[in-house]
Parts: sequence; structure tokens; C-alpha cells
Amino acid sequence: MTPEEFYMQYLKSLGREDDLKPGDFIVDKFGDSPEMADELLVPVLSGLKTATCSALWEWEHEGNPVPKPGLLSVILDGKDEPKCIIETVEVDIKKFSEVDAGFARDEGEGDLSLNYWRDAHKRFFTRTLPSIRKEFREDMPLVCERFKVVWK
Repeated sequence: MTPEEFYMQYLKSLGREDDLKPGDFIVDKFGDSPEMADELLVPVLSGLKTATCSALWEWEHEGNPVPKPGLLSVILDGKDEPKCIIETVEVDIKKFSEVDAGFARDEGEGDLSLNYWRDAHKRFFTRTLPSIRKEFREDMPLVCERFKVVWK
């Protein structure tokens, strides 16, 4: 099933199948590998993971606007199959060093601690940022999103 077909099923469930417009949703997945996409999808679908973050620099590099509350995203698994739709409910720009234990817990990863979050995200950004000619820094700006699953 394509992301568009998946989204159309969502609209039909709401009785709004005639409301589909280009740009109503984005297609995304968590992480930077098929394995990570599958791994991070599990806590999303269970309700444990209700937050995510990304480097602001990546949004700027891609020329995409920073997400805003109300954004709908069709989330893919590691095989690029749509598995759920999330709605962004809150967005904050914070420095890496400003992320707190509550946000780390809501990311739903590892042991849910801030220390785990910092270690895992430092490794992630150290691995991914060089592709856009950036390097991990404690003061790097992050797009910190909270979301809810609206369809699965």
C-alpha cells in the first residue's frame, strides 16, 4: 500500500475521503536505517514513544519548513511500508544541552533516561551530520516534537 492509499484510508475512517489535498501530509520514518526505522516504530505503535527530535540544520539544508502543530505524517517502517499516521502536537527549538529528562523519557528509547538519550543522540548526530557538512555540538539546535498517533 502506498502512503497516499494509507492516508486515504485514514480520511475514509473520518468520513472525509473527499478532503484529500496535495500537501496534507508528509511521508517520514524514524532513524537513518531500515533497522532503526523498525526499532523506533515499535514504541511509537505501543504509545511509549510520543516525542522525537531532529537537527534544525537538516531542515534548513533540505529547504523544508520546521514542523508545526497539526502536521500529519505517514510513518514508514524499514521496508517503506506505511504503518501509522502521527500528528505533531508541539514543537520547540532547543539546544541539545537543554533537552530535559521528561523529553528524553517521552522519546521512548533505551532505559528512558536522559543519559541514555544523550549518548544515543550524540552517536546518531555524529554519524549523520557530516553528510550536510555539520558536526555534533552540545549547543546545536534541535527541533523537538511531541506527537500522537492518530491512525494505525
